[in-house]
Amino acid sequence: MSTHSAFSAALLDVRLPCPAGLCSSNGADPASRFAVYRNNVQSSLINALADGYPVVAQLVGEEFFRAMAATFVQQQPPQSPLMSRYGEAFADFIDTFEPASSVPYLADVARLEHLRTQAYHAADADPVRPEQITAALAAPQGLSDLCFTLHPSLHLLHSAYAVVAIWAAHQQQPSLEGIEIHQGQHALILRNGLEVEVYAIDHGASVFIRHLINGQPLLAAAENSPEFDLSQTLALLIARNVITHLNNKVTP
Repeated sequence: MSTHSAFSAALLDVRLPCPAGLCSSNGADPASRFAVYRNNVQSSLINALADGYPVVAQLVGEEFFRAMAATFVQQQPPQSPLMSRYGEAFADFIDTFEPASSVPYLADVARLEHLRTQAYHAADADPVRPEQITAALAAPQGLSDLCFTLHPSLHLLHSAYAVVAIWAAHQQQPSLEGIEIHQGQHALILRNGLEVEVYAIDHGASVFIRHLINGQPLLAAAENSPEFDLSQTLALLIARNVITHLNNKVTP
C-alpha cells in the first residue's frame, strides 16, 4: 500500500494505527497529532451529512444519526472535493443499515433530501414566459409536436411511504401525528428562483412529467399516462417556472 493510501485509510478508520513516517515539527507525539486530525476530518464529514440530511437526523435523533453517519464515513469516504456531493449513496446505505430498520421510511426521506440538494445546485435556466406557453397550447397545428424542456433542477421521487408529508412535518414542529405513514406518495422537487420546493403529486402526473423529461410530445405524454388532471399539472409547471424551452412548429 502506498504512503498516500495508508494515510487515507488510517484517516477514516479509527482501528488503524498512525501511518508510519509521520513526524511533528514541535516534537509532539505524531500519533496524538494524527488522532486529533483524524477526529476533525471525521467530524467535518459527519457534520456535512447532518447539514444535508436534517430531517433524517431529526427522525432518529442526533446521537443515532452521528453513529450511523460515522459508519457511512468509514465505508464510503468522499470521492469529490465538493462537499455538496458527499452522501450521494447515503440513502442506499441506510437501506442496508440494520439498526435503522425500525424506521422503514428513513431511506426515502434521505433520497428526498438529497434531491433537494441536487435541485439547489442545479444549473440555472430561464423559464418560458407564460403567454408563450399559452399561445403554443392554443395553436392546434403544432400541438401534436409540442415538446417541453424542463428545468435542470426538477426531480421526481416515488415512495411507498408518505415521504412528502413526513418531510413537510419536520419543517416547523416535528410531529408525525395524523400522517398515514404507509400512504405512498410521488414527490416533485424543483428550484423556483433560489427556493427549492417540494410537492406531492398524483401518480399520473408523475408519469406524465417523466414522459416530458424523456422527450415525449405533450399530447403523447398525456395519452401514455394514467388518469390525472392535465390542466392542473400544466398550471403547476407554468406557475413554478419549470418550462424552459418549447419545441413546436408554431413559435409565438
